[in-house]
Order: sequence, then structure tokens, then C-alpha cells
Amino acid sequence: MGRPRRLAVPLGTLTLAALTALVLSLTIGSASVAPEALWAVLRGEGDALSRTLILELRLPRSLSAFAVGGLLAMAGALMQVLLRNPLADPYVLGLSGGAAVGALTAMLAGLGGLVISGSAFAGALASTLLVFGLAHGTGSWTPSRLLLTGVVVAAGWGAVITLMLAVSPAERLPGMLYWLMGDLSYARTPWPPLALLLIVCLLVIPLGRSLNVLARGPLQAAALGVAVRPLEWTIYVVASLLTAMAVTTAGSIGFVGLVVPHMLRLVLGNDQRLILPACALAGGTLLVLADTLARTMIAPEQLPVGVITALLGVPTFLYLLYRSR
Repeated sequence: MGRPRRLAVPLGTLTLAALTALVLSLTIGSASVAPEALWAVLRGEGDALSRTLILELRLPRSLSAFAVGGLLAMAGALMQVLLRNPLADPYVLGLSGGAAVGALTAMLAGLGGLVISGSAFAGALASTLLVFGLAHGTGSWTPSRLLLTGVVVAAGWGAVITLMLAVSPAERLPGMLYWLMGDLSYARTPWPPLALLLIVCLLVIPLGRSLNVLARGPLQAAALGVAVRPLEWTIYVVASLLTAMAVTTAGSIGFVGLVVPHMLRLVLGNDQRLILPACALAGGTLLVLADTLARTMIAPEQLPVGVITALLGVPTFLYLLYRSR
């Protein structure tokens, strides 16, 4: 009775916060929508303008923001367990850089749709293999060596992205730059990232006990019967897939995978059976609120959502570091 209630209270609170954020994102904007008008549209009624504004413009974008935020937060939580380091993050370790290079390559080739998604995943997985291969050296890799290797690989991907932007056609350059800063204005199909978020939650949460043991160190995990190396590769492949889908949907958005898991651990503890679903909800809520702020701060103009997450994430992370001294 104790454990289900311990899980239900924080997850129920986060679910309520997520629903509140979604309602705010649907009602607030350059053209406000009254709550009663929103309720009428959700019931299948309301005028044509309200239905178009909510169902065709704001709802897909808000659901995409929720899915991307959840994907990034879960990827960050998994990477922090793998490296036993609260500074680990898909962006720090080069996964997002590889995904961005793959997606930009497909864009420059004039491809789209599933090809961009596949190219992003291939780039993220290539970055994974590169980081693991370089960090392994002549012996087994250590978390510090892997983290440093990831930082160097991320810097290398950044140089490749700069080169691609330098040689890109001038007419494509503004859109590519805006996408690299994080852009949800073209996110019209939220169902693939939402489906992936749900599937990964259902697959990874049962591994929570093994992840709890792995967080204490590979030697202790192996002594307790955990298959350490297959679990580590599973974490890295899943994190690559989550990052690739997020980058494909919304471009490069930082700090969500870094701040959200760290903040939740300070509040909820370090039980991965609770942290992982909490990350999906809290990360989604954070990005929905950030995207709403990006749409409304200088309306009718829109800011890249990556700018908002950086402005929110940097002081929040510094405060969390100060609090946990």
C-alpha cells in the first residue's frame, strides 16, 4: 500500500500540472481563447475560427512540445544513471549533435519525413558508437572518460554543423538556423513522438530496479546479478532514439534533459521507477510552458523555444547546484 501511494501522489500532481500547462497553451496566445470556447471546441462544437485555431494550430504544437520535453528529460535521466553524473545530458555527450548533423544532411539533400527521422537516429547512433569507441581505449571506459569524450565529440559535431551552415544555400540558411535553436512552429504531427514516449515508458520503467542498482556502480550491479554491459548499451541506444526523435521534431533544445532529472531527484529521491515517468511528465510540462512563453512574449512574433529553455535552465541549474552544496 505504501509504495503505490508513494508513486501515485507525485505522479498525480505532475499529471495535473501537465494538463494545466496544456490548457494554458491552448487559451493563451496572440489571439486569446476563453475557457468556455475551448471547452466547446473540445466537445465538438464552437465556431469555425476557434476550431481551426485550437485543433489545427495550437493543439498539435502543444502536444509536440509535451512529447519532445518528455523525450529529452527521459534521455537525460537515463544518461545520468549510465554515467553516474548529474551533468550528463544527450547534448553534452554529443548525441544531439550527431542527430542534428544527420537531420541537416537529409534536409540539404531535399529529403523529408521519415528519411529525416532515420538520418537523425543514424547520426545519434553513430555518435554513440564514436563516443563509446574512443572512450574505451585499451581498457574499459569510466564515467569521467566517457563524459570528457562526449564533450569533445559534441564540439566536433558543432564544427561540422557550422561548416554545413557556411556552405548551405542562402535561402535555406534562416530556416536551418532557427531550427537549430529549437523551433516547434512546424510541428504538426505530434503522434510519433507521443507514441515513442509512451512505448519507452512502458519498456524502461520495468527496468527501474536494475537501473537503481546500476546507479550505485557497475561492480555492485554485477555482484547483484545485473547484466551490466547489455543494460548500458540498452540505455545508450534508447537515449539515442529519444534524442533523435526530439531533434527531428523540434530541432536542438537544450537544458531540459539536464535540469529536469536533477531537479526531480532533489525532490523525489533517486528511485528510477518514480524518476523516469516523473521526467516524462515534468519535461513535457516545462517545454509546453516554455513554448507558450516563446509564442506570447513578443507576439505576434515568435522566439525559438530553445532560447526560452536556456534562459530558464541556466539560473535554475545554478540554483540547484548552490542548494545541493
